[in-house]
Amino acid sequence: MVGLESVSGSVQAGLTVGTVLAEAIALYLAYGALSETVGASVLDALGGD
Repeated sequence: MVGLESVSGSVQAGLTVGTVLAEAIALYLAYGALSETVGASVLDALGGD
């Protein structure tokens, strides 16, 4: 990790969980924004409803 070797195990675990949660939220928001912007045009190009 990035200089977190000096913190205790439980703090390090909490930071890891927080980092993974933040990444999941960012990916969820990015996927939602991407599907909103290009979803309709992709469906039209594929001949979907």
